[in-house]
Amino acid sequence: MRPTDRSLSLRGNSPPVPLAPEPPALVTLAFDDNKHASLLFGLYDQNLAKVERKLGVVANALGNQVTIKGPPEACEQAREVLETLYGRVKLGQSVGPGDVDGAIEERALQGSLFPNADIPRTHFEQISTRRRGIVRARNAAQDLYIRCLKRQELCFAEGPAGTGKTWLAVGYAVSLLEQGIIERLILSRPAVEAGERLGFLPGDMREKVDPYLRPIFDALNDFMDPRMVERGMQTGMIEVAPLAFMRGRTLTNACVLLDEAQNTTSMQMKMFLTRLGEGSRMIVTGDPTQVDLPPGQISGLSEAVGLLGGLEGIGHVRFADSDVVRHDLVRRIVTAYESRPRPALEDRPRR
Repeated sequence: MRPTDRSLSLRGNSPPVPLAPEPPALVTLAFDDNKHASLLFGLYDQNLAKVERKLGVVANALGNQVTIKGPPEACEQAREVLETLYGRVKLGQSVGPGDVDGAIEERALQGSLFPNADIPRTHFEQISTRRRGIVRARNAAQDLYIRCLKRQELCFAEGPAGTGKTWLAVGYAVSLLEQGIIERLILSRPAVEAGERLGFLPGDMREKVDPYLRPIFDALNDFMDPRMVERGMQTGMIEVAPLAFMRGRTLTNACVLLDEAQNTTSMQMKMFLTRLGEGSRMIVTGDPTQVDLPPGQISGLSEAVGLLGGLEGIGHVRFADSDVVRHDLVRRIVTAYESRPRPALEDRPRR
C-alpha cells in the first residue's frame, strides 16, 4: 500500500539533526615582564574580569601568564586585546577598565569601521599631552570626534553625560597649546543653575564663576600640571570666563571651548560663534536633553546645529547613550532616563 500524503509530509518535514557545539578553545599568553603583566591585569585582575564579561571567556592569571578559555573566536579576540594593551603598558601608558572597553571595541570594528578609507586604519585616533601622555578614543564616536577636532575649525558635539565631550575637547585644546599651534586657551560656559537658585555668590569675579566652571577646571588639571594651569591663568595664556564676558571680543590664535552650550539662548550662541578670529578653533559641546533654560526659550545649541550643519569648515558629532564611557552604571542610568515616557508639553511643570 502506498504511503499517504500525510506520511510523506511527515517524513519530508523531519527536524534537522542538531550540530555538535564547537569545542572551547584554550589560549595561553606569556608576557616577558612580570611588572608590566601585573599592570596589564589590573588591581585584583580587574582588567581581566572586564575582558571576561565583555567577551564571554574565562581568563586566569598566574605570574606573567594568562590562560583564556571559551569560544575560539572570542579567545582570539581576547588575545589580540591583551597583546594590544600590553604594548601600551610597555610604552608607559596606564591601562584601566575603560581602556579595556576601548580596545575591545577597536578590535571589533577594525574590519568595518573604515571600509572606504584609502589607507587602512589600524587604531582609533588619539591626542597627546605632556601630563597625560597618549589618550586614545575608546569607541567609534570618540574616534570620529577627535578626527573632527583635528580637521574642522568649528566642531559641535552633542550627547549625554559621560561620553567624554568636554574632557576630550579640553585635552585637544591643551595639546594645541603645548605644540604652539595656538597662543591662548579660552574656556567658557553659560552661568545657568541646574534647577536651583544659588543667589549672589561672595568674592571676586573668579570666585563667583568658579562653581559654574569647576568641571572645566577639573578636566584642565587632568591634562596639565596644576602649577602650569595657575601660571597660565596669571599670564592670560589660559582664560576661564562665563559666556557673558565674550561680547565684543575678537578671539585670534586661540582655541575656544564653550561647554554646556544647550543652556545658551539663540542670541548668545550667535554672539559666541561670531567671536571666531584668524588662526582660532572653536569647540561647542552640550547635551540637548539637559536644558535648564526657562520654558519657551529655544536652545542656542540645537538651533545652531540645525542652521549650520553641512557648512564647510564646520563639523558635528552626536554621541548616543551607548557611547557613555564614564562608568557602566552611568551608561545604564542614561539609557533608563532616555527610555522613560515623556510627559506632554502641557503637562510639564512650569518654573
